[in-house]
Amino acid sequence: MASVQIRAVEKSFGGTQVIRGVDIDIADGQFTVLVGPSGCGKSTLLRMLAGLEEITAGDILIGDRVVNQLPPKERDIAMVFQNYALYPHMSVYDNMAFSLKLAGMPKEAIRQKVDKASSILGLGQLLDRYPRQLSGGQRQRVAMGRAIVRDPQVFLFDEPLSNLDAKLRVQMRAEIKELHQRLRTTSVYVTHDQIEAMTMADQIVVMRDGRVEQRGRPLDLYDHPDNLFVAGFIGSPAMNFIPGTLRRQNGQATVEFADGTRLPPPTRLGADAGTDGQRVIYGVRPEHLGYGAPGQGFPTSVSVVEPTGANTEVYSRFGETEFISVFRERHDFAAGEALHLVPDHQHTHLFDAESGQALPRH
Repeated sequence: MASVQIRAVEKSFGGTQVIRGVDIDIADGQFTVLVGPSGCGKSTLLRMLAGLEEITAGDILIGDRVVNQLPPKERDIAMVFQNYALYPHMSVYDNMAFSLKLAGMPKEAIRQKVDKASSILGLGQLLDRYPRQLSGGQRQRVAMGRAIVRDPQVFLFDEPLSNLDAKLRVQMRAEIKELHQRLRTTSVYVTHDQIEAMTMADQIVVMRDGRVEQRGRPLDLYDHPDNLFVAGFIGSPAMNFIPGTLRRQNGQATVEFADGTRLPPPTRLGADAGTDGQRVIYGVRPEHLGYGAPGQGFPTSVSVVEPTGANTEVYSRFGETEFISVFRERHDFAAGEALHLVPDHQHTHLFDAESGQALPRH
């Protein structure tokens, strides 16, 4: 196993820059997820780490080696692709053993490694089958088995679950996490699905337009987003955003909204954070909204109620803003009904409307 260091890395295709000075530290044994919308540069960064794309500027280190000029086979990495990349004319056993045969490993040693990996992944009864005889989940296990037998310093996963149906994705997500907990091999995982990122990662790196917006532990990003982009990208359903104006008078702060409603700012807002009259975006997650009496919170009008069994999701409108709130209890609100949503001020957020940056907390 080894740590990975990405130092001021840049990538350009012709005159188009797609990676813009990225710095990431990945500790030995850590599971790091690169997440962001399509086109943000996460897959390009993974391919540079794998040696499949050249680096325009900066350095990538695996362990204490700068690997910029090393071909993929000399980087001691193993990659699991979105489309599995299995050889259709080879059995499961031969697919898993192929790289070891190329390396000239003795047959018995190969057998031991394949047997061990197939046991871990529950493939022992499938070793004589061919990829066409396997389900999508089984093919993905074979792809992971092919990576495991190489005993690499770093696993690289390029959106490995995106071709699976929703139920199987959840199952495979848990299996990959369990596999990492068992092997403790440094892993870098690319996805556009923030649920995968939240549930699997030790460290999340949120990317946009070739830059790192924020990185840290999943719940740190969820509870303390640095900016509007991270706040809106991490979390499902997404955070509610309401335009407002910060008011500071006589040492007291409030947030004023378009209809004149005034609410307290986040509990831990810094005493000198923001100025009187500053345009802000007030953020509150759906699960941090309760309901109260008239005159409390945001006066909204119910649009749609979606019972999911475990929760009740309610869509309602406050002026031009659409709210989504999530209640653990079951409610039978009617369309058009008045609903006063009361935020938990310990879990609200304020962002500068112009820059999108979070106002500092103490």
